[in-house]
Amino acid sequence: MRVLKRAPVGRGPVAYWMSRDQRVEDNWALLHAQGLARREEVPLMVVFCLAPRFLEATQRQYNFMLRGLEEIATRLAHKNIPFVLKTGDPPRSISALVEDHDVGALVTDFDPLRVKRRWKQAVIEQVSIPVHEVDGHNIIPCWETSPKKEYAAYTIRPKIHRRLPEFLTDFPPLRPQKKPWMDEVVNWKQAQRGVTSDEQASPVNWLTPGETAAQQMLTTFLVRKLSVYPQWRNQPTARALSNLSPYLHFGHLSAQRVALAVQQSRASRAAKDSFLEELVVRKELSDNFCHYEERYDTVTGFPDWARETLDDHRGDRRPYLYSRQELEQGRTHDELWNAAQQEMVTWGKMHGYLRMYWAKKILEWTESPEQAMETAIYLNDRYELDGRDPNGYTGIAWAMGGVHDRAWKERPVFGKIRYMSHDGTRQKMDVEGYIRQVEQGTLYKDF
Repeated sequence: MRVLKRAPVGRGPVAYWMSRDQRVEDNWALLHAQGLARREEVPLMVVFCLAPRFLEATQRQYNFMLRGLEEIATRLAHKNIPFVLKTGDPPRSISALVEDHDVGALVTDFDPLRVKRRWKQAVIEQVSIPVHEVDGHNIIPCWETSPKKEYAAYTIRPKIHRRLPEFLTDFPPLRPQKKPWMDEVVNWKQAQRGVTSDEQASPVNWLTPGETAAQQMLTTFLVRKLSVYPQWRNQPTARALSNLSPYLHFGHLSAQRVALAVQQSRASRAAKDSFLEELVVRKELSDNFCHYEERYDTVTGFPDWARETLDDHRGDRRPYLYSRQELEQGRTHDELWNAAQQEMVTWGKMHGYLRMYWAKKILEWTESPEQAMETAIYLNDRYELDGRDPNGYTGIAWAMGGVHDRAWKERPVFGKIRYMSHDGTRQKMDVEGYIRQVEQGTLYKDF
């Protein structure tokens, strides 16, 4: 926890402004809010503010989020904690709630994205009560891991491993409140109608949102997939991935809980280390990048060497040029790329190995790095369940701009940015099998 605004605690309830970590169990921010409420002997409330528009989110993401929030409201009711759903501009809505309920202290989630930081700053300027921020998304709070933007995984890895014994501990239970402080009934159908009507990316039906489903998915991964994760993680047809990324993005599941469960599993040390490298080191490196690099979603956020080499090759002839519409509809000459795009459009998810290939080809097939970056972010945030996330922005910046990478052999268009070819990808994965499963709609048949 860190204090964003210092002020005397009022005599009204403590409000937890839930945002990034949408869960009841294993939630450090909610636990901190309850501890503060118990210390001050005041009621506790949880509030979520539903912004009608959020970056490129569509009905797909709003549907997934609202269904998860509905489960949260039920779980909180069992603990006599009221859940309030506000709609509209978050700073205005949260500030009004603080005034209307005479809130004595405000606790909220950490989030490195610019829009969320601006929301919090606007609230801080409008309220006169203490505001606490809790990083329950990372295992080690982002500001504790490092005070600066890290160069690469190898620079942040020792810092994380040094602090893990201190922070990778189990959670205390959330206690029931003695009695409900207020009754609040949420009209979920009205909430759904109040958000974006963009239905181009329709809701998915292969994945169930919410804490219960997230725990079940974690159990399935531990029992069936973790042991083969190192060998098959780059093979989409092997179905060795955890499929936890949507749950981690929306905060339905704590990364800390996942890490503890992986550590306690019967899998080999190699399997545990391989998965924890992605879950902890790479994930927290992404938050570090977006926290300390405000231009995380633009070419100006690339390292100097990458911007220079891309500038040197701006005039290079592109082998193909595609419009955003052609890319969105998966109408390129590359059947593998088209299949990856179709996977994302159909299921709201793309295999991690193919995300790298997908992004690099957009750089190769568009007129400029700026257009490539804008196109990739638009498609990722619009169709991916886990879009609008530091992992997505950092992954695209890695693929196109050498973030957390080094210079490679120089070639046209890419300059010294790492290159990925169709033939090279074919050597590492079953391309034909993947394309066939996407076209037949069987890639996610197990769900």
